Amino acid sequence: MSNNNNGGLFIAGALIGGMLGTVTGLLLAPRSGRETRRILKKSADALPEMAEDLSSSVQLQADRLSESAQKNWQETLNRLSEAVTAGIEATQMEVPVSESPRDITVQSRSSNNNL
Repeated sequence: MSNNNNGGLFIAGALIGGMLGTVTGLLLAPRSGRETRRILKKSADALPEMAEDLSSSVQLQADRLSESAQKNWQETLNRLSEAVTAGIEATQMEVPVSESPRDITVQSRSSNNNL
């Protein structure tokens, strides 16, 4: 489960880092204003496609996480059900009664301490 989540985070980080790196590189590059604006326009035109790719990746990771969570939840419910069933069966088992009850006498301290 954690490998799937880490993979999605890595992809999202790589896409966001790529976009930020592109914008930073374009703004700091020694190009003319017209050329920089043209490159920025191309990058801006590519943003919807990049956002769609990122959205698809996030959706895929969310679906995997959801499936994994549902599987883990079902396994937990099954174990709980088995434990409850075992507990009910254990309480319903016949407990053997001893033939003679124990004789328990309690002596007070005052009777033990003869001063």
